[in-house]
Amino acid sequence: KQWLYDPGTHVPLLVRWPGGVRPGTVRKDPVIALDITATTLEIAGVERPELMHGQSLFGKAKPRTHVFTARDRCDMTVDRIRAVRDSRYKLIRNFYPDRPYTQFNEYITNSYPAQKVIKELHAAGKLNEVQARWMAPNRPRFELYDHQADPHEVNNLAADPKQKKTLARLSGMLDRWIEDMQDQGRTPESRETIEREEPRAHVTG
Repeated sequence: KQWLYDPGTHVPLLVRWPGGVRPGTVRKDPVIALDITATTLEIAGVERPELMHGQSLFGKAKPRTHVFTARDRCDMTVDRIRAVRDSRYKLIRNFYPDRPYTQFNEYITNSYPAQKVIKELHAAGKLNEVQARWMAPNRPRFELYDHQADPHEVNNLAADPKQKKTLARLSGMLDRWIEDMQDQGRTPESRETIEREEPRAHVTG
């Protein structure tokens, strides 16, 4: 939740449809939640709205080769992250790389005991190198992960010369998606809007 790493976005999908899906069938093509809605509409004989981004999982549409994910403001925490994931690689773009992962969020501070523990361990110098990245004062602009070799998204390959073409390919796909979808995250919310919704907000940006 709130992040675009696989533990927050990769959700298994199980389908039971007697007469419609052969039992034991396994597919690995990526889908989005709107595909489920598009599928139920098709099964019900309802025409899919023209502007709907979802596509039927069992219709004539070609299986997806990649999916896009997004994160913006969560409660008072202002952020903008976009990602594209194909069968092997994921590229994450942090639009506010100068900000830490642990921007202040009142709900998380009060409701996530693990957040308090990790801060205490960090202050005591008890986190290993990978764990300590969560407490870094900033983030990389790009994060590129090879899910075949690194399913837990630990090794950022964005600066690896061997991955230059992969980085360029996925970055181009992400840029085109942002334009095609008229991504509203390009227009920051006003400080007044955020403070009106979160009277006690500690606003960054």
